[in-house]
Amino acid sequence: EVQLVESGGGSVQAGGSLTLSCTVSGRTLEHTKMAWYRQAPGKQCELFSYIDVDSRTHYADSVKGRFTISQDNAKNTLYLQMDNLKPWDTANYYCAASSSRWGPCYAEATFDVRGQGTQVTVSS
Repeated sequence: EVQLVESGGGSVQAGGSLTLSCTVSGRTLEHTKMAWYRQAPGKQCELFSYIDVDSRTHYADSVKGRFTISQDNAKNTLYLQMDNLKPWDTANYYCAASSSRWGPCYAEATFDVRGQGTQVTVSS
């Protein structure tokens, strides 16, 4: 069974940083497309960063220049370095694995497996 477990969320002030981790079990991270998405209360989820099997990374404009996605294949762990956090970054953050075409995060077909989420709260 493939499992994704996020950690590293918390509360920070605007301008601060956090690093999220997503530990993968049951699947080799090296050959898996992985993504981070987030969902704030009452809002639609946002797929804001993903990494392809060729290690190419992609970012939404909302996080470009502030967030960095990376992975450690030896640890089978996906990371998200978040710098210069803004109050509107407040959301529950999820990692997910995909073996199909990238699509919207609300579509069930986009991801094979999703983590349980970790909360990030940014105060002004």
